[in-house]
Amino acid sequence: MILGLYEAHLPVSNLHRSIEFYSKLGLELAWRDEDTAFFWIEKEKSWIGLWQGEEHKTSYHPSLRHLAFCVSYEDLKDSVKWLKAIEIDPVPFGKRNSVHPFIRPNQGNASVYFDDPDGNSLELMCFISVPEKFKNVTNKLSIEEWENLLKETAF
Repeated sequence: MILGLYEAHLPVSNLHRSIEFYSKLGLELAWRDEDTAFFWIEKEKSWIGLWQGEEHKTSYHPSLRHLAFCVSYEDLKDSVKWLKAIEIDPVPFGKRNSVHPFIRPNQGNASVYFDDPDGNSLELMCFISVPEKFKNVTNKLSIEEWENLLKETAF
């Protein structure tokens, strides 16, 4: 029945500024009106709606103001460099100090975080293949730690 995600929405304070920001990410503007803009995430498959209004003052919580974009593992490895090249600063996740991508072996994914101009939390994320013996590892590992762990345990 469900084939994928069609749309997600975020509140913004200044639509013009947000359009510039999301365009820098390489997303294509699908359409806009006075207080709303939609960007294709995957053309004709999924998009993100940006809504200008007072709702941008809602306190951040991942259930309300968070979106993760799917990327390849190789692109994730270069994501901090890419973000800085387009003048976007990555941010640490949770209690981590590092802004660099990290692996969640128990979830089978890797990610890096950054914010839009209104403090909406954005994430570049990919699935990773996790050997069975590491599926219970709950530590967040750097890419280097993860790749070294895989090399050390390879036959």
